[in-house]
Amino acid sequence: MTNPRPQGFYEVRIMTRQELDLAVDWAAAEGWNPGLSDAECFYRTDPGGFFIGLLDGTPIGSISAVAYGDSYGFLGFYIVRPEHRGRGFGIQLWHAAMERLKGRNIGLDGVVAQQDNYKKSGFRLASRNIRYQWMVVRQAAAGSGAIPLSKVAWDDILAYDLQLFGVERESFLECWITRPETTALGVLDGPNLAGYGVLRKCRNGFKVGPLFADTPPLADLLLQELTADLEPGSTVFLDVPEVNAQAVSLADAYGMTRVFETARMYTGEEPDIPLDRWFGVTSFELG
Repeated sequence: MTNPRPQGFYEVRIMTRQELDLAVDWAAAEGWNPGLSDAECFYRTDPGGFFIGLLDGTPIGSISAVAYGDSYGFLGFYIVRPEHRGRGFGIQLWHAAMERLKGRNIGLDGVVAQQDNYKKSGFRLASRNIRYQWMVVRQAAAGSGAIPLSKVAWDDILAYDLQLFGVERESFLECWITRPETTALGVLDGPNLAGYGVLRKCRNGFKVGPLFADTPPLADLLLQELTADLEPGSTVFLDVPEVNAQAVSLADAYGMTRVFETARMYTGEEPDIPLDRWFGVTSFELG
């Protein structure tokens, strides 16, 4: 006969795919406004990279520790249900995530209020990302140069994304650019891909991410084309690296409003990636 678990038994384990849906619901309750298909794409990226905390079998907390190859990882979904905070459950999730990514340079987009706590765990501030909100006030004329990303050779998409993101994420992109209620467009410079962007439907409005482009005019073109079919008054969110002054200027030119910010932090050196070509972050959960 086995002994029953004591009351108040807490365990941390890898999530199932269905449990990730629950974590996304928690993220929505926190005001993070996830995309409608985010969970599926996130899980495909690294099925072993999502942890759940259970108290007496009931889910009460989550964290993600997604590995990109052998050298990089990203933390997200760090949530403990409000009624269970301050009791040490979160730190156990944190330790599980950090152990999984041990030996890698680890990144995160944390709320500014937690920045000092992350520093205590070895993270260093690299920059800030600003979430902008925009109410679409006009519909752009379509057909001005952007093309469906599906018409671009897959190897070219992967090569361009690797150059911009810094590490390979093929499984993620296969899902991210093909989900329902998603628009993915590219722009060419001659025969070469010179930028791409993705618009996805979220719990509230739409998000653009990533928005990668070689020049500000191409980023502007992509943003116009991605939002061309939205009804006037639709809400669009764009997460902009503050260090890219031209990206900030683009958001300001559209009359976007700053609504939120995160601290991008790393345990190691800041990756050598061309942030001057980042006009929109892919997601705060996976980098």
